[in-house]
Amino acid sequence: MKIYVARDAGYCFGVRDAVNLAYDSAKTHGEVYMLGTIVHNERVIEDLAKVGAKVVDSIDEVPENKPLLFRAHGTSPELWNEASKKNLKLIDGTCPLVTEIHDEIKKLDLEGRKTIVIGDHGHDEVSAIAAQVQKPIVIANVEEAKNLRKMKRAGVVSQSTQMIENVQEIINVLMEKVFDLRFINTICFPTRRNHDQIKELAERCSVMIIIGSYTSANSKRLTQLSLERNQRSYQVTSSDELDVSWFKNCESVGISAGASTPDETINEVVSKIKMITDVKTKELVYE
Repeated sequence: MKIYVARDAGYCFGVRDAVNLAYDSAKTHGEVYMLGTIVHNERVIEDLAKVGAKVVDSIDEVPENKPLLFRAHGTSPELWNEASKKNLKLIDGTCPLVTEIHDEIKKLDLEGRKTIVIGDHGHDEVSAIAAQVQKPIVIANVEEAKNLRKMKRAGVVSQSTQMIENVQEIINVLMEKVFDLRFINTICFPTRRNHDQIKELAERCSVMIIIGSYTSANSKRLTQLSLERNQRSYQVTSSDELDVSWFKNCESVGISAGASTPDETINEVVSKIKMITDVKTKELVYE
């Protein structure tokens, strides 16, 4: 049996940089506060807490002169302004690709277009993107797009981790709804790479394992893409959740992981699968 690990499984550069920034900030200042979880992964948050990175629900919970780290998903201008008025050390952990989306939607707004965000309602990143402009429309699926009224001018961006298939279907509907439509493809390249790899792996492997938190939108999307191509696809948050029965009559296992999944968790899952299947050879990197 062979084990294939997607080359781009796990941390994207934006998440890795944000997590490292949190560790460095806690080390430098003794502690650092985060308004909400910096990434959607429980293990990462627990590990950060051990070094002094504390999650709070409100800026009012951050003591004066203490550092406040804004998360990778982005932050609304209102929160930035509120934090700036307080005596806090502000640290920006926003992924630069998310910052680009903020810039793009503001440009579309300045063009006089109705702004539309394709993304998951209530998701941290989507909320921050929508907060950059006045009265944007958030669309999660084709059904919601079909319910939109017709309009003359609109500009569209997407959540960075959206599936291209969902975005394309929504854009096809919007093309019939909007006379002057401008679409900026803001799905980030790490997401596109990871999606392409898991599609190919799911079609060639007997079993697929996707590693990621159930609170992680991009991990759930990886699982969805895999399940559409291989019914023997399973999402786990750690090696403890692996089931021996999944690997019966299995010739190959494909492994990928969400952008918030640390390398340690991926390595633990690979090691556990090797033990379950009695594989001695080194796993293969799938590109």
